[in-house]
Order: sequence, then C-alpha cells, then structure tokens
Amino acid sequence: MHEEKSYRPISGWLPLFTCLGMLVLAIPMIVLAAIIAPAIGVVGVVFLIVLAAVMFLGGLTGLFGLMAIAPNEARVLLLFGEYKGTALETGFFWVNPFFSKKKISLRIRNFETGSTSTPEKKDAAGQVVVQKVRTRGVPSKVNDRDGNPIEISAVVVWKVVNTAEALFQVDDYEDFVAVQSESALRSLASRHPYDSHDQHVSLRGSTVEVSEQLKKDIQDRLEKAGVLVIEARISHLAYAPEIAAAMLQRQQAQAIVAARTTIVEGAVGMVQMALEHLSRDKIVEMDDERRAAMVSNLLVVLCSDRHAQPVVNTGTFYN
Repeated sequence: MHEEKSYRPISGWLPLFTCLGMLVLAIPMIVLAAIIAPAIGVVGVVFLIVLAAVMFLGGLTGLFGLMAIAPNEARVLLLFGEYKGTALETGFFWVNPFFSKKKISLRIRNFETGSTSTPEKKDAAGQVVVQKVRTRGVPSKVNDRDGNPIEISAVVVWKVVNTAEALFQVDDYEDFVAVQSESALRSLASRHPYDSHDQHVSLRGSTVEVSEQLKKDIQDRLEKAGVLVIEARISHLAYAPEIAAAMLQRQQAQAIVAARTTIVEGAVGMVQMALEHLSRDKIVEMDDERRAAMVSNLLVVLCSDRHAQPVVNTGTFYN
C-alpha cells in the first residue's frame, strides 16, 4: 500500500522571473565577451561563454519546474521513479524541474455500467482532433436469485481520495472502477430476486436497501485503488425480452391472488361481525342450517367481482 504524502511547493512567480532573467542575460553576455575579448584574453572569453551557456541552460531547465494547479486537481511528483509527494494546493508553483508531474483529477465523476469511454486525441500542436466520447450504457444480462434472466445497469458516482494508491496500486484506475463496478452489480443481482411478495429484499421493491448494498460492495472492491464511492443506484431494471411477457402474466396472477386473499380475509371478518351482532342483539334466531346459508350468501356477495343479483324468496326459508 502507498500512503499519500502532501508536498508543499514554493510559489512559481520568483522562479519564473529568475529563469527568464537568466535567459535574457545569457545572450548579451556572449556579445559582451566578443566585444571585450582583446582586453580579457582567451581565458576570459571562454569563461564568459561558459557562464552564459550555464545561465541559458539553467534558465531553460528551471522553466520545466513551473506548474499551475487548478481547483480539485493534484500533481503526483516523482523523482526518477521515487514518489516524493502530492501537491494538492491550488495556484502557480515551482518544483524541482527533474520531477515527473502526474496530473490527477479530484473532481466528482459518474458513469453508467456497460458504457465505454474513448479518450480525446491531440495532434503534435496540442490541438484536440478527436473529442472525448462516452457511449450509452448497455444493460448487463444476469440471472437473479430465482434464476430468471434480467437486464440491469447502475450509475456510480465516485472520486479519487488517495492519489498515490490510484496511480501506483492499479494500472488504470478509471478502467478499474468501471470493471469492478460491473462485477459488483452482477454479484448483487444474483443474490436477490427481481421481485418478492414477502418481506425479503428484492431488486424492484427494496431500492434503498439494494442501493446501499451496491455502494458498499463497490467500495470494498475499490478501497485498494484510493477511490471513494459517493453514490450507487440502479438506473435500469427489467426482465430479459425472452421472458418478459411470461413474467408479466405471472405478476398479474400474483397480484390477483394477493388481492383475492385480502378480499376473503375482509369478507370473513365482516361475516363474523354480522353473526356476532345478530346473536348479541337477538335480532333473529337461526339454526345451524340457516346460519350456514347466511354465511354462504354473504361470502358470495362480498367476494364476487361482479354486482350481486338478489333473488327474492316469497315463501318460507324451507320452501
């Protein structure tokens, strides 16, 4: 593991003017050596030329130590392969010109699983010839806990919090985030059912719990890369096309059964309340046969999905 070390560079304005001054003075010094050559001799001329060359090379080399750091950016500083620290402050600075300065963004980023990103390309002059392009995410096809094929994708919001680990622990931390997020999403989808009518966690019915679990799973995988997962949530969830119609019928059937169960439970309670009320207030005396007939009629009326058609009995109950 690589621990991030903070590096405090000096302000770049004084080194900038110093380097420019050395470059400006080098040329007049060579001209001066040529003018006063008879007076100072060959040794003096060589000394002035060497001094001018050293000043010119020193000023030119010193300019490579200048760097500007924008907000939410960092520079990882390396000296011949050795990690020296990370400059996190915003501003214009100067460091050892032999430092390698690796730029890392600390801004919050997001991506959708299944999407691919093509980096921008520049020509020799530094002009962007191909803009950065990100394709739309393609949902991943995976089997849920019950073995049903589903399509699922997620949006992950993340940022770099440890520049040393992001640069040295993995080869490409952006690609690492994308691959590990996809893997965590597939693992999560296989552990839970698409839908559940009981109290178990499901992908469709428990969005908050599933999002928190997905965020934790991705964070555990990205801990070694110096990345913090801010948010992870499912952006697309559906049955695979080959079973979508059948699963829709199944959902409709389950909904009908659940509704009928509620209706029957309520009807039984209402019948029981009616019988108890009739018996308590002694409104009518009924034997077991009449009580059974009343229960049957009430259940038919209360549980039917159509309006009841009353039949008027003009005789006695037994005729």
